[in-house]
Amino acid sequence: MARIEDYAVIGDLQTAALVGMDGSIDWLCLPHFDSPSCFGALLGTPDHGRWRIAPVGAATCTSRRYLPGTLVLESVWETDDGAARVVDFMPPRDSACDVVRIVEGVSGSVPVEMDLALRFDYGHVVPWVRRREGVLHAVAGPDAAYVTTTAPLVGRDRRTVSAFTVGPGDRVPFVLTWRPSHERWEPCADAEVSLERTLAYWDEWSSRCRVTGPYKDAVDRSLITLKALTFGPTGGIAAAATTSLPEWLGGERNWDYRYCWLRDATLTLQPLLAAGYTEEAGAWRDWLLRAVAGDPADLQIMYSLTGRRRVPEDTLHWLPGYEASAPVRIGNAAAEQLQLDVWGEVLDALALTRNALGTEDSWNLQCALMDHLERVWRQPDNGLWEMRGPRRHFTHSKVMAWVAADRMARGITESGLEGPLERWTAVRDEIRADVLAHGMDPTGSHFVQSYGSSELDAALLLIPRVGFLPYDDPRVVATIEAVQRELAADGFLLRYRTESGADGLPGTEGVFLACSFWLVTALVGIGRRDEARRLFEDLLELRNDVGLLSEEYDPRLGRQLGNTPQAFSHFGLINAAVALEQGMGRSDEPPRPPS
Repeated sequence: MARIEDYAVIGDLQTAALVGMDGSIDWLCLPHFDSPSCFGALLGTPDHGRWRIAPVGAATCTSRRYLPGTLVLESVWETDDGAARVVDFMPPRDSACDVVRIVEGVSGSVPVEMDLALRFDYGHVVPWVRRREGVLHAVAGPDAAYVTTTAPLVGRDRRTVSAFTVGPGDRVPFVLTWRPSHERWEPCADAEVSLERTLAYWDEWSSRCRVTGPYKDAVDRSLITLKALTFGPTGGIAAAATTSLPEWLGGERNWDYRYCWLRDATLTLQPLLAAGYTEEAGAWRDWLLRAVAGDPADLQIMYSLTGRRRVPEDTLHWLPGYEASAPVRIGNAAAEQLQLDVWGEVLDALALTRNALGTEDSWNLQCALMDHLERVWRQPDNGLWEMRGPRRHFTHSKVMAWVAADRMARGITESGLEGPLERWTAVRDEIRADVLAHGMDPTGSHFVQSYGSSELDAALLLIPRVGFLPYDDPRVVATIEAVQRELAADGFLLRYRTESGADGLPGTEGVFLACSFWLVTALVGIGRRDEARRLFEDLLELRNDVGLLSEEYDPRLGRQLGNTPQAFSHFGLINAAVALEQGMGRSDEPPRPPS
């Protein structure tokens, strides 16, 4: 089975496919990110669905890249017979969903083979396949897929195969189109026209980026990846394109990340606004407002890409899981958890867009959210990391409750909005005093994961970033140093220590890439810029050959772990690069005494 880092992503702004270095598309959900897969070999075997195109006898491509500034993937195969190139992409969707693959001869005479196994409903359903007027029709229940090509197609063992040869300049297109099975079939798109249109779309989009500096290429690729994870019709951004890729090989920490988390709200907006993508920032804000509308007591930590609330968790017993990492889950039960930090993240995000975009049409909703948080902030919760054990008073959750009260009070004093300033200021002060009294270790030198514990948490690195205390406060400096020391693993950071089982789950996990990027920003903030740059460049080395990051990394095996590509990791990369370039959060003032 391919390594997680062996996959590149292509997408059409409504779903995404993973393409391996062996030329196989092993993951694709249609028609949307969170729909059932039609290619599910990533979590099982080739018989759970895949689409491989490669030269005969070749195991993996020689090299691959994205065409500059685009999501168009180019893989080059050099063989004893010559060289061939495969171009893979999905045109930004207007109606039907298309996956386009073009095989091009570069030199010599290269025999190529194609193997297509369509399996709907996460590999559970084999479609009925027939040929009509040279087009392959595959239908099962609500799903229909059509394949057009100039190459010969043959049915074999519930698969469709093809064998052909390409020479210099030959171009053999394959177009797979998905439509609901009840809709009338229409001719598939022209591959070459689709390629021109797709390149033009991404060239224009990338040209709007205003980030500069030595890490511009890495930032550009991360921004394109975030755009690829965006659900165009609503503006929501999926946390990742996959489900159930393990946080530890062979373990059961396997979750469905094809949804939108409110924890990502501010972390999404910051890189988009920094790069000049105000349209995407506005679309994300609008998704956020639609999703959280309703009773503030019903606020969830995550929603579907359309804002749907119900994402019930289930297991797919017929899939063995990536490298036998079971169970394979769809849906996410964490949606039902209480995480107090989401109120802070939502209100912080709306304050950010108020200032950056000059829009404010949701103040009444924000007031309702704050009124509810004022009543519940003292409760224990499940925390940022969705702990499935007993609820606790997580320090980060309380800090984000402080953020909510702070942003609302500032909305009144700085933006002239109406509200109970005196009351919310008092709530802000009460929360701050509570955190400083109970969220510190017994010596009062640094913050801890939860009240009464001695454990640390990488989320504590965000305390100065959200403005709870400045970077030059000795307690902040001590916290950054303690987190770096106690949660370090081969130079990177764990989220927290899993050995105690306090998160309610067996086993362990890899280093969490977003947290390591947070450490970069924190080190910049306390003036350790050279160290921050070294760590950042070490993190860049963990990207795969086309610049993608998953959720975690196993330093022991030197492998990526978790769902991929992971938006949280790419948010962190962009924000850290901006911090290094602009010195964000850096203070040249001497540390202040504790107060």
